Amino acid sequence: MIDQAIQEKVDKWLNSAIDDESKAAIRNMNENELADSFYKDLEFGTGGLRGVMGAGSNRMNKYTVGMATQGLANYLKKSFPDEEIKVAIAHDSRNNSRFFAETTAAVFSANNIHVYLFEDLRPTPELSYAIRKLGCKSGVVLTASHNPKEYNGYKAYWDDGAQVIAPHDKNIIQEVQAISGVEQVKFEKNDAKIESIGREIDEAYLQEILNLTLAPEVIEKQHTLKIVFSPIHGTGITLIPEVLKRKGFESVTVVEEQAIPDGNFPTVVYPNPEEKEAMSLALKKADEIHADLVMATDPDSDRVGIAARNKQGEYEILNGNQAASILIYYLLTKWKENGKLNGNQMIIKTIVTTDLLDKMATSFGVDCPSTLTGFKFIAALIKQEEGKKEFIGGGEESYGYMISDFVRDKDAIASCAMLAEMCAWAKDQGMTVFELLAKVYEEFGFYLEDLVSLTKKGMKGAEEIQQMMADFRTNTPKTLAGLKVVELLDYQSSKSKNLNSGEESDIDLPKSNVLQFILEDGSKISARPSGTEPKIKFYISVNQSLESKEQYDEVKSTLQNKIGQIKSELGL
Repeated sequence: MIDQAIQEKVDKWLNSAIDDESKAAIRNMNENELADSFYKDLEFGTGGLRGVMGAGSNRMNKYTVGMATQGLANYLKKSFPDEEIKVAIAHDSRNNSRFFAETTAAVFSANNIHVYLFEDLRPTPELSYAIRKLGCKSGVVLTASHNPKEYNGYKAYWDDGAQVIAPHDKNIIQEVQAISGVEQVKFEKNDAKIESIGREIDEAYLQEILNLTLAPEVIEKQHTLKIVFSPIHGTGITLIPEVLKRKGFESVTVVEEQAIPDGNFPTVVYPNPEEKEAMSLALKKADEIHADLVMATDPDSDRVGIAARNKQGEYEILNGNQAASILIYYLLTKWKENGKLNGNQMIIKTIVTTDLLDKMATSFGVDCPSTLTGFKFIAALIKQEEGKKEFIGGGEESYGYMISDFVRDKDAIASCAMLAEMCAWAKDQGMTVFELLAKVYEEFGFYLEDLVSLTKKGMKGAEEIQQMMADFRTNTPKTLAGLKVVELLDYQSSKSKNLNSGEESDIDLPKSNVLQFILEDGSKISARPSGTEPKIKFYISVNQSLESKEQYDEVKSTLQNKIGQIKSELGL
């Protein structure tokens, strides 16, 4: 027997004004499908919606998207009562993304809001750029980032081009929750309020990226640098080959099998450049043509994974911390050489990103504040420091990077352009990408990171994750890998505790359910339940000095062993 509360919700949908096709889909569901589709409402979280597509209250469909948009429209009207409200809308290559984008545009227009709708799929960072370029109060991009093909999502942005943060996130959620049924949604499109945009925004955005170039003379010399690029069936194909060509790179090979946008992502299990499997075709192509650099982007082109030949001559994928480190090192080096550093600059990272960036920043006389995980927090800090600090670049360990501040979200388009330039600069000095990484380690210390992600599904899983965090708080490990734990940072209580002296100090960041253990040698272990998935993530960072490049493999092996020991002692 189906639960009564679920049955009531099913009946409510069947008796509402939804279309006949959706009603038929609901009637054809078995009890398990009905339970999964209706046991809750698809939550409008702090970033928006994300879920499996299909009919039902717990699914991504015309009606859940419509209710989210109606709630956002209501909040915009309250926030800007006497102003013309404009919004921008973009979408990726996922199945139904265009339909959901047009649904979103229809609801906004029916609420007398002016809509700029991209004519076709576009990268998420371009949506961020368009919001400020066109003077919008908000924006929406339809994407589920790197989730499997069954998913889609809806990310909401504010007038600064960044994803919504407090207080707007919670306020929008309240407005969305106040929409109790589809009859409260204005679906009747007002064509006069919808304006198609495309190439003119592309041109302005591409020009901003090209203006970032720091070493045009090096690109000219290394214009035959061999680059392999894969958009993994996503939006990267729209702009990345073009920006690399305009930047001066003449030998860019696009992975043909993954070049056509396709929401079924036929050549991969997950369209995620963090997964080696997703980059396998690009790596195969690179091996065939002896490429210098391999780059692959996720469906909405906000993340990029890179690979290059290591010392053994094999293609190796750099993790997000390694890519961020050499990218930021290049930016700081060229800014210094070009006489652009005067003490008023900053780079920004998140609390779980490598501390190697802090070491670099100190050396170059640049600030390096850390934020909570998520680019919306990096964007908020940039906004806070506008007019006081000049933002050079930043990143997080999960393959997201940002250069300059004309985009207020992670940007794989600008990142690909700058990573290619960095590779050309290294080659011009007789270095491969991995030799550049070894040079950075030699200068600042060998930092090695690892991520353990434990999936705990359902209500029982959520309880297990809560219990793990509670246990760590009450029974903090005294040693890990033979090293004393000297500091505990608890972002939930906003307190940092020196475990030697017992002294406490405040953490000046918003509260978040994150714990960090700092070891006596500066190693750092972070525990963080995911906000969007049934997972708890452990970020492990260890370090050691590297006296010479010749010791690279030996030191790497030592650090890998230390990571293995920490995992074992934490039961991971």
